[in-house]
Amino acid sequence: MSVIAVVNRKGGSGKSTLATHFAAVFANVGSAVALGDIDRQQSTRAWLRHRKASGEQTRIVGWNVDAKTFVRTPVGIDHVVMDTPGGLTGLDLARVVMYADAIVMPISNSLFDRTSAADCLAELRTMPRVLSGRCRVAVVGMRIDPRTEAVERVRAWATEQKVPLITVLPQSHAYVRCAEQGLTLFDVPQADVAEELTHWRPLLQWLRPLLQVPANAGSASSGRPVDAPAARDAATPVVEQPKPETLSRGPRSATPGAAVDAPPAATPGGVTRPAAAGLRDALPLPRFLQRKP
Repeated sequence: MSVIAVVNRKGGSGKSTLATHFAAVFANVGSAVALGDIDRQQSTRAWLRHRKASGEQTRIVGWNVDAKTFVRTPVGIDHVVMDTPGGLTGLDLARVVMYADAIVMPISNSLFDRTSAADCLAELRTMPRVLSGRCRVAVVGMRIDPRTEAVERVRAWATEQKVPLITVLPQSHAYVRCAEQGLTLFDVPQADVAEELTHWRPLLQWLRPLLQVPANAGSASSGRPVDAPAARDAATPVVEQPKPETLSRGPRSATPGAAVDAPPAATPGGVTRPAAAGLRDALPLPRFLQRKP
């Protein structure tokens, strides 16, 4: 199981947008995903309600979790995506880092955003899992017009901070339209969002070490075909944990595998859904036998 957290101390930076898209990327290749929302606003939980109402059946479930007490992940989960609140510091931030395999930090082009992100990066670099490389950290430019000097300003900032700037995602109404239905760019016909998806390619490439199609996962519950060796056992449902109890950090393991492209599939309504384009040849994950501080 892999865990990716979206972190930025500044509110309104685009954390929920990234978190929901990461969840959809994993779900659309047949994985079961837990979307944990630590933010008090519970934006991703609202998104999941809209997703259910729209009839989208990919395996994304909500996870009852907060910044102070991590509960056991839902049964049958392959990937966890965590949406975190603004102002995350100290022990609350350290708990997230202890759990995460990767942290993605969205950043907009303003002095306030860059200053806040720099402070957060400085704190992250004091933590053993980040220092050792067991938790990777990268930044993503959000709502930045690629035709302006803002891109170069953010790139210069990332170079100064010695943190990889994976990609820059321009402002687009497509994100708003998708969110209203509990969808993402990866849930609608690719032709409708082709320009937006081009900016996601470097980020999908960066996610490849985290992405794997489990040996027992063959298709998403929406019926979208995924070219995997075997189908997920229907007798192993994804179950939500209803109440927080204690932090459970047992051994975590990963089965080497590869995510491959599948052709788009037509839904009963005749709409062509995109398969996991750009995610083929995913690198096998290392086997984590035990977490260390």
